[in-house]
Amino acid sequence: MEALTALNVTKRYTNHLALDQISLQIPEKTIFGLLGPNGAGKTTLIRIINQIINADSGEIRIFGEQLQEKHIGTIGYLPEERGLYKKLKVGEQLIYFAQLKGLSRKDAVEKSKAWMRKFEITDWWNKKVEDLSKGMAQKVQFISTVMHEPKLIILDEPFSGFDPVNAQLITEEILELKEKGCTIIFSTHRMETVEDLCDHIVMINKSKKVLEGSKKQVKDAYKTNTFSVEHKGSFTLTADRYELLQQKPLDDSFFQSTIQIKGTQTPNQLIRDLTELTEVHSFVEKIPTMSEIFIATVKGGSDE
Repeated sequence: MEALTALNVTKRYTNHLALDQISLQIPEKTIFGLLGPNGAGKTTLIRIINQIINADSGEIRIFGEQLQEKHIGTIGYLPEERGLYKKLKVGEQLIYFAQLKGLSRKDAVEKSKAWMRKFEITDWWNKKVEDLSKGMAQKVQFISTVMHEPKLIILDEPFSGFDPVNAQLITEEILELKEKGCTIIFSTHRMETVEDLCDHIVMINKSKKVLEGSKKQVKDAYKTNTFSVEHKGSFTLTADRYELLQQKPLDDSFFQSTIQIKGTQTPNQLIRDLTELTEVHSFVEKIPTMSEIFIATVKGGSDE
C-alpha cells in the first residue's frame, strides 16, 4: 500500500502558481525525499498534507483513504519554522502537544518522560523553552513530532541547528522509526543526508514535478558512462570509442584518468582495451551524487 498518494494537486496564491498538477506516490515504510530549491512548492505541498491549507484542485490519499480531519493524529509534522511556546516549560509543552494528537494526559506524561530519558535530557523537564539553545529546542520539537507514534512523519529541514553529534542522534532515530514501520517524508537541502537516508525521492522545481523514483533509478538515469581509472603509466585511447576527459599524475609513475565510453562499447571492452595499454590498479564507475543531480536538474535554482 502507498502511505500517501497525491493526484494532480494544484495550488495558486493570487498571481502565483505554487503547485501545478503535482502527482506522486510515497511507498509505505520508506524514507521519501521531497527535494527542490527555495520557492519550488515543497512547503505548500506539506501544508496541504497537514490540512493547514487546502488545494485548489486534486486529491491527497493517506493509506488508501481520502485525506480527512481524522488523519491529523496519523501524521507527525516537524515544520521548518519551529513552533514551541517560549514561556512554557518543556514538560508542559510535550504533554500539551501529545494531548492535541489524541493521547490521554497519563499517556502523554509517560511518553514524554520516556523520550526525554531516551535523549538523556530529563533535567530539562522544568526548563522554559526560552532558556534552551537552538539545538536543545530542536530535540524537544522532534520529540513532540514523534511521541504519539504517527504512521506518517513529515520532517522539514530536521537537522537545522544541530551539531554533528546531535545530527547523528536524530539520524539514528529516523532510521529506527522506519524500522518500526513509519513512513517518513523528508524535506531538506542537505544532499548528503538524502544520500544517507532516502529510499525514494521526488523533486519539485518552479511548481512542477521534475524528477521521481527510487534513489537508484534516479542515479541510473543521470549516469554518463564515465569511469575513473588509476593506472601505471600514461596512455592514449581510440577517439571513436572513448573520450579521455582527464589524465593527471599521482606519484611514482601512477596516473588517474577519467574516461567516457562512446557508442555501444561496454565497460568490459574498456577494461580489455586498457589492459593492453597500461597496468590497471583501480576501475570505478563515476555515479552522480544527489547534489550533482540536484544542480543539473534545477540549473541554478527557482526564480519564484
